[in-house]
Amino acid sequence: MGSGQTHAAIAATLRKATAALRDAGVPFMLSGSFACWARGGPRSQNDLDLMLHRADAERALAALESVGMRGEHPPEEWLLKAWDDEVMVDLIFESLGVGEVTPEMIERAERMSVLAISMPVMSIEDILVGKLLAISEQKLDYGPLLEIARSLRESIDWSEVRARIHASPYARAFFALLAELDVVAPLSESYAPPARPYAGQPRPPRTRLTRRMDLRARDSQP
Repeated sequence: MGSGQTHAAIAATLRKATAALRDAGVPFMLSGSFACWARGGPRSQNDLDLMLHRADAERALAALESVGMRGEHPPEEWLLKAWDDEVMVDLIFESLGVGEVTPEMIERAERMSVLAISMPVMSIEDILVGKLLAISEQKLDYGPLLEIARSLRESIDWSEVRARIHASPYARAFFALLAELDVVAPLSESYAPPARPYAGQPRPPRTRLTRRMDLRARDSQP
């Protein structure tokens, strides 16, 4: 499928998934590339990411299966999956960006009209942090992130994002690229990340994902 067809298919799946989860009483918030598009970013050509509480994951998967999607239990411990024909839906309950998803996170999320449907949408800073911390030597693709950064540059709190990704050399390299392209200001040599980089919010609890991220950053140091 072309990019326009892919985006339309993901949009149709979002409508179907939203209706199913609401009928089942499962709270969720939109994340990933489609949430970036909802805020003015590029068209989504990937899967559909929905964030929810771990305790609601199986009920959410059953709700999607009830409307014809094919459920899947992947080996990863932080998500479940559903397939709507060729569109993959990730039901994520733990991420590098925010740690373990809690009901309070979903309640605090900004409500937006997406495809004329009111729903909670994850902040662009949380989305970017999660995507940047997922970058590794084996998954070193800055292209999609660069599209998002350029299109939403005026809407992003870059100082918050920079502070939260500081442990990752691959994420810091992305900021160097953004500075070269004049998307963000160059980093001062005297820069030091704040002790509490979460804009007044509690630091997410340490999880299996964040512990793996700490080990990856430590192993990359000389």
